[in-house]
Amino acid sequence: MWYTLLYSWVKLHALLPMRILYGLADLLYLIIYKVVRYRLSVVRRNLSAAFPEKSKPELRKIEREFYHHFADYIVETLKLAHISLEELQERAYVQNPEVVDQLMDAGHPCCLLLMGHYGNWEWYSGSTTRFEEAVMYQIYRPLNNKVVDNLFVHLRTKFGSRVISKYETGREVIRLQREKVRSVVIFLADQTPSRQNLHYWTSFLHQETAILTGAERLARKLNTPVVYLDVQMLRRGYYTLELQLISENPKETSENWITEEYARRMERSILRNPAGWLWTHKRWKYKRTDVITHEHKG
Repeated sequence: MWYTLLYSWVKLHALLPMRILYGLADLLYLIIYKVVRYRLSVVRRNLSAAFPEKSKPELRKIEREFYHHFADYIVETLKLAHISLEELQERAYVQNPEVVDQLMDAGHPCCLLLMGHYGNWEWYSGSTTRFEEAVMYQIYRPLNNKVVDNLFVHLRTKFGSRVISKYETGREVIRLQREKVRSVVIFLADQTPSRQNLHYWTSFLHQETAILTGAERLARKLNTPVVYLDVQMLRRGYYTLELQLISENPKETSENWITEEYARRMERSILRNPAGWLWTHKRWKYKRTDVITHEHKG
């Protein structure tokens, strides 16, 4: 019953034209930013650390732009309940899908697509169905609230994409590779690793940062090509997606090279337009000293 009520509420808003939804987003921006001040202390701390060279007015400008975009992200995600594939692909336009098609034609049935929480990542799994005969799989973390979790799964799989729980990632990717399923597996690779997975550290936005290495480990084990999804925000509600090949033969790369290359490309995407990244995320809650202390105690 609760799912039906929630989905009905989402569908009702999704029926509205985008110009009306963006009007609602302008109101939502004021509520989230000015009234609720949603994670404002986290955003300010992250921005100050990431851009030590910027003045306070410059940081506040990025902050306001971020919250405007965050409100847009919310209404755009609601719109998934009532949007055509054609409109979605126009708004989240893949410039060069042939990069993936050529990899598969060259004998790689499966490839890994690395991206981040940038722009509107909820739109991309649907828009990237432009790949020829390839099934999209998105790795995701199941939510504790099953009603909301079911809603997001429904929205993400509306156009034929599928989801894989993060807890089943290895087994499922190995299966896709073994069965030669023509598939693209999406990793939101800018998430914070759990404490027990703080294996690789690099400088990212002026801070020592732990980066997830699971995608690289799978890629090198299976020799599955790795592609980066570079997102540019053109204007409100319109994104261009460029596929950038990181490695066609990961087994030939040195350990952590793919992870480092992803970090550098993700950083360039953010620096191009910082407002598009998810600054509310507690990205730097662990420090390298946490690992040292943990190992010493162990």
